[in-house]
Amino acid sequence: MKNIYLYIFCLSLLSLGSCSLDTEPLTQKTDTNFYKTTDDAFSALVGCYDGLQVATGAGGRGIPVMSEVMSDDCFGGGGASDGYDLAAVDEFDISRSPADVDLYNSNWIAYYKAIYRCNVFLSKMDQIDWKGDTVLRNTYESETKFIRAYIYFEMVRLWGNIPLLIAPSSENIPQANPDEVYKVIAEDLVFAANNLPAVGYSATTSGHVTKWAAKSLLGRVFLYYTGYYGKTDLVGVVTKAQALAHLEDVIAGSGHGLVDDFSALWPAASVDKYAGEDNRETVFAIKYSYTSDYNGNTDGNAWLVMFGMREFSSYPYGHGWGVTVNSKLWNIYDANDTRRDASIIGIAEENIPFDKLNSQREYTGYYNKKYTPMVDENGLELPIKLGSKFWDISQFQDYVVIRYADVLLMAAELESGNSQAYFDQVRQRAYKANFTSLPVSKDNILKERHLEFALEGVRYWDLLRQGIGTASSTIAETTTLLSGGVAGTKTISAAKIQATKGLQQIPNTQITLSGGVLKQNAGW
Repeated sequence: MKNIYLYIFCLSLLSLGSCSLDTEPLTQKTDTNFYKTTDDAFSALVGCYDGLQVATGAGGRGIPVMSEVMSDDCFGGGGASDGYDLAAVDEFDISRSPADVDLYNSNWIAYYKAIYRCNVFLSKMDQIDWKGDTVLRNTYESETKFIRAYIYFEMVRLWGNIPLLIAPSSENIPQANPDEVYKVIAEDLVFAANNLPAVGYSATTSGHVTKWAAKSLLGRVFLYYTGYYGKTDLVGVVTKAQALAHLEDVIAGSGHGLVDDFSALWPAASVDKYAGEDNRETVFAIKYSYTSDYNGNTDGNAWLVMFGMREFSSYPYGHGWGVTVNSKLWNIYDANDTRRDASIIGIAEENIPFDKLNSQREYTGYYNKKYTPMVDENGLELPIKLGSKFWDISQFQDYVVIRYADVLLMAAELESGNSQAYFDQVRQRAYKANFTSLPVSKDNILKERHLEFALEGVRYWDLLRQGIGTASSTIAETTTLLSGGVAGTKTISAAKIQATKGLQQIPNTQITLSGGVLKQNAGW
């Protein structure tokens, strides 16, 4: 009989025996007397959501940030005297920072902790007294399966070759074939799409997985898998027609829609006219709050500070660690496209008196406006203003995983009969009175996705699903950047990206702990 330590499990590898808990039990609940009531079930579900929240930003190296660093839209940046860990990611080259062979170890651990929570809860469904409420059971099971699918999708995209666990286990197992992982992802999302209630959008469902979120994520998984692996369907579970049907359901029945003003989606871009985190365009978001501390409370957005201007604040933009935006991104926007100024902080364009060139590596003059720390008119960090003691770990802006605009463009890409109308809706919002129609085509859709979802953690995966050749040639470049105020050459090699197949390194600690059962990805 296991003790339940408020869902704190030690999973440095995959095995509970690979390390020992160093805390006293916080409760005397056990796996035989805890999973009994619907209140217990709710607590378990909250534990699964908490696992997702923590895993998304583990160790401050949140996958939304790392996805942007890997793309053509951002450089690793950071401090002029920092280590070169982000350069190793940016350039797909561990020789840039040989000591960082455990760069993603915190992410790996947090992901498998979250998977464990989901697997435990799913294994206890029959043990709970649901009092005949099959809708509640199906809802909780669906939300949990969505969380598991989302986490596995993040992992299999990042690493490609990962161990697959669908039940609580301490077994040291080898990496699965990616198709096995995608089969679980697809089946979990289909279950959620079919079993969650068809309730229209409401801000009161904030943070919870909905039927529409499951259907939308299924579309994203279908497009990525079929693109990256060159397949026609999603591991025999979902066809193109079925993926499109799910997206059409979201458009027809979810109640989601586009916010009229693109800038209103982002707090730093809109300030007084911000549409709010639970606006109708948000199909699914990972929630954060400002209550984090260094005593185990980890509810904040730990990765957001990576995008902030290096050690410099200028209302409403707060300071951070200085991941920089490639000037090429600014330049590809039409001057009439409202998304440019809503997406990117332009130092010169906004007359910001940035004076930390000597502190910034790979300075470009541009930073992420969609996800950036914020300060008030007096320069006070918003988490501090709200009562937090730690501005860096208590950023509270939610991460919007899927927006309704994405649903429209995915449906257009899957060749809906309404593709032109869906494509035009997104562009009309962006250009307003300056809108002119473009013919819908896959190439135009992918270009529009770049402009629409820039700096949201989407771009890299959109490139990769077009093939490693396209991704590597698009990301590769040689340019001159200021680091510590001194001009230097920055090179990202297409050959390095191709050698890794676009995948990241398996943490070396995990390979060591597995006794060599886990194998490193090529190119690392």
